Amino acid sequence: MDYFTKDYHPPGTPPGTLVEAEEGAETPLSIRLMGYTAAELRERELANVSECRPYLQDSSNTWIHVQGYAEPAILRQLGEMFNLHPLAMEDVLNTGQRPKVESYDEQLFVILSLAVIHDSTIKARQISLFLGEDYIVSFCNGHSDPFEPVRKRLRKNGQRFQSRSIDYLFYILIDLVVDEGFPILESFGEQLEELELELLRCPTQNTLAWIHRIKRELLLLRRIFWPQREVVNRLLREDYSPMTNGIKIYLRDCYDHSIQIMELLETYREMSSSMLDVYLSSVSHHTNEIMRILTIIATIFIPLTFIAGVYGMNFGDNPDSPWAMPELSWYYGYPLIWLVMIAVAVLLLIFFKRRGWF
Repeated sequence: MDYFTKDYHPPGTPPGTLVEAEEGAETPLSIRLMGYTAAELRERELANVSECRPYLQDSSNTWIHVQGYAEPAILRQLGEMFNLHPLAMEDVLNTGQRPKVESYDEQLFVILSLAVIHDSTIKARQISLFLGEDYIVSFCNGHSDPFEPVRKRLRKNGQRFQSRSIDYLFYILIDLVVDEGFPILESFGEQLEELELELLRCPTQNTLAWIHRIKRELLLLRRIFWPQREVVNRLLREDYSPMTNGIKIYLRDCYDHSIQIMELLETYREMSSSMLDVYLSSVSHHTNEIMRILTIIATIFIPLTFIAGVYGMNFGDNPDSPWAMPELSWYYGYPLIWLVMIAVAVLLLIFFKRRGWF
């Protein structure tokens, strides 16, 4: 996970400047058009931007989706064709923008962040949406198209879509981006369960690295979901000219989903923080267990060492001294000392056991 992922122009660049991006330029570009009326649904893969011009001259609702890296020249063409604001086009080119909503006269511009799992790490992909009177222009960086489920719904249940205004499709796209948070958080829930079991069994340095990775990724998800909830709230509370009042009942449901995602995210963040404390406590407890065993072993050998040290002194060969050690001359002196030492060790073990020290 990168701490800073926003593309930006050098300080001092005039606003609205479209400059070739250094990263993401290798992503192939595809332009897909879907137009529909109450009785007809059309879908085409466009070779260039100019091919969509004939579809804008009829009365159908038109959705143009640009997937991958769009060069500045292509963005300029789309901007001229749909009268898109230069500042908005700059935000489309410089990915990594904070989710937001902007109103330009009779046009609505929304930026969202789509959280995806790529190579077992969380990545944020920018979704840019323009809503006009009868058209939607959407942009998404990356290779895979996140809106393919929406196209399947259009093909299968076209009548429901075709009978509604274009802002209903606009809501569907926003709802898909918001709901993508649920499977992401579900995967984190499974990871946290596995992590909790590992903490209780035998935590290692890899466990600590796992905890820190989850905490960082949950922090990134918070940076995605928190402003995204505010975007949905603004669309719900404020009046924007391209959107009709009838669509707000659906936005309420979308806002409810965003709140559920945030609550679940905060719960997982608290769990990951508490798991760090559990890891430190577990490591400390494991260290204390080792020290206790070593202390018991050392305590048992203290009297044994004392006995061995006493009878290791050379005071047994002096016949003139009444204080010589007669035990050294005993026939069974050696096995007797062993019996004494074993008895002392056993008595100490019994004593430790009754005290509950092991």
